[in-house]
Amino acid sequence: MITSTTGFSYQALVASSLHLTFALSPSRGSSVPSFTADWNSLLASPFFLRSLIVAVLVGLSAPIIGTYLVQRRLSLLGDGIGHVALTGVALGWVIGNLTAVAGGDTLAVPGAVIASIVGAVIIELVRAKGGASGDVAMALLFYGGIASGVLVISLAGGTTNQLNSYLFGSIAAVSWSDVYLTIALSVLILLFGLGLRRELFSICNDEEFALASGIPVRLLTICLAVVSALTVSTAMRVVGVLLVSALMIVPVAISQIYAPSFSATMGWAMALGVIMCIAGLVFSYFTAAASGSAIVMGLIALYALAAALRPLVYRRHLHTPQEPPDCEHH
Repeated sequence: MITSTTGFSYQALVASSLHLTFALSPSRGSSVPSFTADWNSLLASPFFLRSLIVAVLVGLSAPIIGTYLVQRRLSLLGDGIGHVALTGVALGWVIGNLTAVAGGDTLAVPGAVIASIVGAVIIELVRAKGGASGDVAMALLFYGGIASGVLVISLAGGTTNQLNSYLFGSIAAVSWSDVYLTIALSVLILLFGLGLRRELFSICNDEEFALASGIPVRLLTICLAVVSALTVSTAMRVVGVLLVSALMIVPVAISQIYAPSFSATMGWAMALGVIMCIAGLVFSYFTAAASGSAIVMGLIALYALAAALRPLVYRRHLHTPQEPPDCEHH
């Protein structure tokens, strides 16, 4: 029988020591929130430290690949890879429980990495063929991924509850091994996404021009699919496979509203990803809410606000006197 080790929240983990406390104010003689001791306890918690490291790394790396996916009009690719990754989670979990190599969910994330890479390559090869048959094949792959994950768990004697932390995220339960794996994957994503920025932008903007320029288009598109899979596996513990695409895409969508260039869009999206992941993490602690849902809803609310303010910002910009071209600063 497979046992779950990750289906809990901050409230269950640190309820005995990390609660909002109230102290009597000596100046006013009334009860007011005392956040200092609470914050000190929060920052001293090893649970929060591990979660904070993972949240910052995921918030920084996920929008990088998301920027390229948006540019290529493949915003839902992360969602599809996430469905396939769930099969890897189930297989890793089963293998870990059936062998003496590891127990519990130790092999769940490595299994998700392998399955998502294989799925991403298949998706890219199918997408490259195009046509209606390609769309149907990808849809079958998406649905088959999540269905096979549930089937594998059930055949092994487990229940779908053991997949909940991967479906919806369970950042409070990350272990140091998860942190080290996240660091390694995030470094790889950053090196690829930033180091090959010019080539990848050329491919995303005009594949035919990139091919004529001597850029290995097919190789880089496969690599982009593989790194997208690594991004999904990295962000899976933060927001879950069902919401992972939102963390990759929504910060980019927000940045595109105001950013003047591709590089600015990527930079702003990375900053937004980090800020909102930390904000969602802290919010989930104080409210005992699901951190993944809090992060995604915060991003969606920010997108709605940015979109609502856009007409006002651009109207003000149009009414602002502009310098003539010969007065530009150099």
